[in-house]
Amino acid sequence: MTGGVVSSLGKGVCAAAIGALLQAGGAKITLRKLDPYLNIDPGTMSPIQHGEVFITDDGAETDLDLGHYERFTGISFSKKDNITAGQVYAQLLEKERRGDYLGATVQVIPHVTDRIKEFITRDHETYDFIICEIGGTVGDIESLPFLEAIRQLRNEKGHDATLFIHLTLLPWLDAAGELKTKPTQHSVKDLQSVGIQPDILLCRIDKEQQLSDEARQKIALFCNIPAHHVIAAQDMKSIYDVPLSYNEQGLNTVIGKRLGWQTKKAIDLKPWQALHRRLHYPEKNVSIAVIGKYTHLVDSYKSLAEALTHGACAMNSAVDIKWVDAENIETSTEHASFFDGISGILVPGGFGERGTQGKMIAARYAREHAIPYLGICFGMQMAVVEFAQNVAKIPNAGSSELETCTNPVIGLLNEWTDSQGKAIKAHKNGQMGGTMRLGAYPCRLSKDSQAYRIYGQEAISERHRHRYEVNIRYQQQLQGAGMIMSGLSPDGQLPEIVEVPSHPWFIGVQFHPEIKSRPLDPHPLFVDYIRACLDHSLLL
Repeated sequence: MTGGVVSSLGKGVCAAAIGALLQAGGAKITLRKLDPYLNIDPGTMSPIQHGEVFITDDGAETDLDLGHYERFTGISFSKKDNITAGQVYAQLLEKERRGDYLGATVQVIPHVTDRIKEFITRDHETYDFIICEIGGTVGDIESLPFLEAIRQLRNEKGHDATLFIHLTLLPWLDAAGELKTKPTQHSVKDLQSVGIQPDILLCRIDKEQQLSDEARQKIALFCNIPAHHVIAAQDMKSIYDVPLSYNEQGLNTVIGKRLGWQTKKAIDLKPWQALHRRLHYPEKNVSIAVIGKYTHLVDSYKSLAEALTHGACAMNSAVDIKWVDAENIETSTEHASFFDGISGILVPGGFGERGTQGKMIAARYAREHAIPYLGICFGMQMAVVEFAQNVAKIPNAGSSELETCTNPVIGLLNEWTDSQGKAIKAHKNGQMGGTMRLGAYPCRLSKDSQAYRIYGQEAISERHRHRYEVNIRYQQQLQGAGMIMSGLSPDGQLPEIVEVPSHPWFIGVQFHPEIKSRPLDPHPLFVDYIRACLDHSLLL
């Protein structure tokens, strides 16, 4: 899967939707993302520039498209399913320094391209299809080694075992009153110039437009493919309509015939059709304020927005998300104005001091006005700090991430000890990512807690991405004031979930539940949160 004309056309959604469609025909599939940028991974990138960082069970910080892959296919991916140019070059240079190349000149061809091909074809015997998405846009200099690698791969594996899908844009010009095909023609020409002839074109068009037979024939003629291999990738009201759209146009049939693969069963899209009905014909509606620091690029919270949609859909409801910049709350004297008509307040994760006061104001407003509150990662920590300051009255309570404080209710693991004075240590199992806790970690729930009621089980596992922890030393003081730690690490030292039992619904979680939510299997926390928000909306 390659992309052309402009970036952000949605290659990840297209690849994931194709995976879901092939799964519906009984295929065993996997997806892999190849990113041409030179960063080792997106972990140190600003969310404003790159969007959210998606976390896998094994602690990899990956591109957000792996979130699309998981949501559409139900597969849990790993660090082996995302590679960057930075990783490729770092691995090659490490081998060169060790002398593994025995004095040979290390070059893009064959060394870089061979590593890319190894990544693509790993365990290929296990699957019917491996769907690989190459990030960026055809014509970018960074993409050239990746395009060369897939060109070589076709020569090695054969025409009948490889298929190139190119996602492109058909812009509509009001002045001309038509869709323009020339950008697509030039994009395909760029691909052909590096030796790649696309087999299928997915043409992004506005939801108000239609891909006419005339335009389809013209594209096919100039791009050297059959007309029925030109597929409309129309803007949809929901991304979860994409598999249904592709099926209606016979994309699965085109892929199957081109690669000589027969479906193993009748294609069953009933779950997606049911999802479509719930998405487009909701019985209720709920409004939720999300208080963040990257709200001017909502892709920074991609999984969160999707998880809220999943939860609402499970409750036969639509959800309106009001994105609120935490700094705007800080500078305002009318805090209530941000929450007019709001049925729920959610504070997501984040790093750094900017906007922290606004997040604590939001947590306090939700607590004092009995509005359902969900704090995720940093949102949990700010709720704990606010509660410690204003309810538990712990002097100089704060977070050592943000300030010097004599009572760090939030701190690094090596900054504090337990109630017996024993130093708290991080778990030995799992990825720590330097000083960060990354990936899936177990948690045990108190049986008399709201969290246990929601999950319906005592032992759970959730994915983490954070450096600071809630300090277990303050458990008794917080509990005495009305905030309990209802979820702890198995050794009882790391608080994972806090809640306020006297509040209708006030929960903070140290992990990122949104990452594991899927449209056909919504996360129970989000389902119950939406239920509580719907109940609160009846009081407005």
